Amino acid sequence: MTTVTPGNRGVAHEGQRDEAVSTAASVSPGFADPAPLGLAGFAATTFFLSSVNAGLLPKTVEGAVFGFAIFYGGIAQLLAGMWEFSKGNTFGALAFSSYGAFWLSFWYLVTHLPKASASDLNKAIGTYLLIWTIFTAYMFIASMRTSGAIMLVFALLTLTFLFLAIGAYADSSSITKLGGWLGLVTAVAAWYASFAGVFNSTAKRAAMPTYPRS
Repeated sequence: MTTVTPGNRGVAHEGQRDEAVSTAASVSPGFADPAPLGLAGFAATTFFLSSVNAGLLPKTVEGAVFGFAIFYGGIAQLLAGMWEFSKGNTFGALAFSSYGAFWLSFWYLVTHLPKASASDLNKAIGTYLLIWTIFTAYMFIASMRTSGAIMLVFALLTLTFLFLAIGAYADSSSITKLGGWLGLVTAVAAWYASFAGVFNSTAKRAAMPTYPRS
C-alpha cells in the first residue's frame, strides 16, 4: 500500500498532541517529522510494484522490487512508525509500522511461496490482499481526522488492494492491471504528501496545501 498533514492539523503545537500523521510546517524541537520518510518509502515501492501490475514493466522483473521492499518500503517505513510512537502519534505509528511490515512480508511471501496449485496460490494471495484491504479501509475512516491529502492516499490504497485481491481470486490479469494503475496513482498521491511535508518543514510555513481537516 500510505499520509501526512502539514498546516493546522498534524502540527505539534505547544501544549497539544495531535493524533494525526503530521507533515507539519514545524515539529517538536529536536525531533524531526518522520512522516515524509515513511511516505517516500511507501510511494517508491508502490510505484515500482504497481508498474509491474499495470503491465508497464514485465512480470519477469518483479523481483527487482525486493530491494525497495526490504530497505525503503520495509525498514525505513518501520523506523518511521517507531519514531511516530515516540511522538505520541497513534495514527502515524500504526500506519507506517504496518505498511513497513507489509513490504517485508511481501518480500517473504513472494520468495517463500508454498508448494501448491496455481488455483490455491491465487486464493492464498487473494486472502492476503483482502486482509490488507480491510486494514486500509478502516485506516481510511481514521484518516478523516487528518487531512485531505492523507484521506486521498488511503482511499486510493483501499481501492488498489481491493482490485488486486479480486484480480488474484478471479485470476484476472485485467482486474490486476486496474489495481496496478490505481497503485500508480496512490504512489503519486503519497509522493505529493511526502513532498508537502518536507517542503513545508524546510520553508517553516504551510506553503504546500494538504487541506487540513477540522
